[in-house]
Amino acid sequence: MFSPPERVAAHAVARLPDRFRRPGATWLNPDGESLDSFLEAPVIGPDGALYFVDVLNGRIHRLSTGDEVDAVAEYDGQPNGLKFGRGGRLYIADFKNGLMQCDVTSGVVAPLLERAGEEGFKGLNDLIFDRTGRLSFTDQGSTGLQDPTGRVYRLDEAGDLRVLLTNVPSPNGIALSPDDRTLYVAVTCANQVWRTRLDGAGDIGKVGVYVQLSGRSGGHLVVAQIGSGIVWLFGALGEPLLRIDCTEGRMPSNIAFGGPERSTLYITEAETGTILAAEMPYCGAGIAGSG
Repeated sequence: MFSPPERVAAHAVARLPDRFRRPGATWLNPDGESLDSFLEAPVIGPDGALYFVDVLNGRIHRLSTGDEVDAVAEYDGQPNGLKFGRGGRLYIADFKNGLMQCDVTSGVVAPLLERAGEEGFKGLNDLIFDRTGRLSFTDQGSTGLQDPTGRVYRLDEAGDLRVLLTNVPSPNGIALSPDDRTLYVAVTCANQVWRTRLDGAGDIGKVGVYVQLSGRSGGHLVVAQIGSGIVWLFGALGEPLLRIDCTEGRMPSNIAFGGPERSTLYITEAETGTILAAEMPYCGAGIAGSG
């Protein structure tokens, strides 16, 4: 007999202050809304603080343990994904500028990789490091079912760039299993999460659909379903185990685990510019945001 997933509510822990908002800005993927911010890419820094971006306003923000929001950096770009690498350097998947780096102490943002060889990027979205330091990232741009040419790249520590996938209709969030052997890609315009096994060299195998969602977007996997106000926890077989309802807005754009036990799920909610949190039954590792 089918058992519906359990439900919990995510509560608001912080709101983007009015001084950082810009009324009337256009959402990068317009659907009739006019927003003053678009929060994305939450990640826990080495200092224990939550870092996140405002895509529309070109800012990287930090939420301190005292729930105060400040601006770490502001620049001419569209930061969309964040991850901390070795040495505490913050890496940015920037939709406008490519791969960037940020010194969170000085707030200086500098380019790391602006092109793929002679070809420009379509528009980067998200990124993830494996345990060896290799960086995988999604190149989404305006791809979709009408143009299924989104790409997934991997950059090694020597600076060598490799294309892993070239046929993705809107590659968005990206995650790895704890053993680095399984790669997950959120495929927004197909309402799916793709999965592929990786061999010892990091080469991909056959790619399949792990989760098929209805609505606008697309071990255990947590998926933010933008437009629905819902974040899902899926089990090892792709079955929904837990539904997290956002109590603010309907645009959960991305997620990150934090807290002392890494069991607190932080959610960036783009419609209201709010950070939400919910306690989870599992500690966090890989994630796949679907914004």
